[in-house]
Amino acid sequence: MSSVAPLLNGAVVVSAAASLVLAPRVLRAEPRPPGRTGRPGGIGPEAVLAAVVALVFLNQVLSAVYVNRVHGGDASFVARYLPPGWFDVPRLGSLADRFPAPELLAPSVLRVQAFLELPLVLLAFVSVVRRLDRDLYVRLAGSPLIPLAAASYTVAFCAIEWDLRNPYTVDDLVLRVLSAVVTPPLIAWPARREPVADRPARGNPFLFALDLWAYGQLMLVLYDTVLLYNLARLGSHVLPAAAASAVLAATHLLRRSATSPTGPYLTTLTATIGRALALFLVPALAIRYAQTFATPRLAALAGLVVLGAAARRDTVRLLLPAVAGAAVGCVVAALLPGPYYEATLLRSATGALLAATAVCALLDTTRARLVVRS
Repeated sequence: MSSVAPLLNGAVVVSAAASLVLAPRVLRAEPRPPGRTGRPGGIGPEAVLAAVVALVFLNQVLSAVYVNRVHGGDASFVARYLPPGWFDVPRLGSLADRFPAPELLAPSVLRVQAFLELPLVLLAFVSVVRRLDRDLYVRLAGSPLIPLAAASYTVAFCAIEWDLRNPYTVDDLVLRVLSAVVTPPLIAWPARREPVADRPARGNPFLFALDLWAYGQLMLVLYDTVLLYNLARLGSHVLPAAAASAVLAATHLLRRSATSPTGPYLTTLTATIGRALALFLVPALAIRYAQTFATPRLAALAGLVVLGAAARRDTVRLLLPAVAGAAVGCVVAALLPGPYYEATLLRSATGALLAATAVCALLDTTRARLVVRS
């Protein structure tokens, strides 16, 4: 067990408890009055997320220039402090050769990324929520859950920083704390400018399952390449990234013409997914890291408690879809495991959600036919 296990275990317990207390209050809060719109020229969290991703890629290019010019292309000066699989740095040719004053790029190694990781993760989370329910996105983005999530994620990030400590660790810890202060206003800013429809549309759980996979796939691409300073491996991830981007574009277009689910099962499933996202917002990262660096059983128990809280009011109606989804998720995890934990979890969760959605749609269709015949 890691030396930071007690800190991570504590983060799991505290963040899950805080979420169970506060998330229901946020969900019950009055939304903005119908018909009001955000400020003119507002942008969604996806645009802010794209800007952060661009900064992460820019930092990777600059760090590659630094490694090539100052350290002769040998990244062992930092890689020796980290697990295997980090710092596959591209040569960059003439760009690296002609870059002026490369020694000034030293902060691009670990430190800049320490500041950017928190907004990257939280913006991705709220962007996924927005794909399901814009009203829920606005509620969460302007709620106390975002500062709590920033604090919880920062504790988890700092615990891993300390477990993998290196000459840059103190700088990274300071930057992560600073990021935790700056990120919540950054999340709330586009939400205040979000237009609010007269009648909020219900999300489509099938399209959301595809969105979840696509966003997850893009985050895995980022993890495999720039977050581990492996920019040289980017070429092998172009096709998965393009496929995920195409799915997001397609679901965006389909949402304009697709009808919102009206049957009781699909409507209930959509509401439960929304509650689950709200409840998982704060403890998500602590639960993830506790699986590897702390007590996996505690992390699994916390996840089940949070999921149970999201589904408790609809347990009877969603029992059959949940069983079907769990079965499919287990089969996917067994037959199509990913190269690491997150990849397997993404495939399993997507399969489980698609299966649960299909069962709900079948139950709604059967119910509708029975009603018509009666």
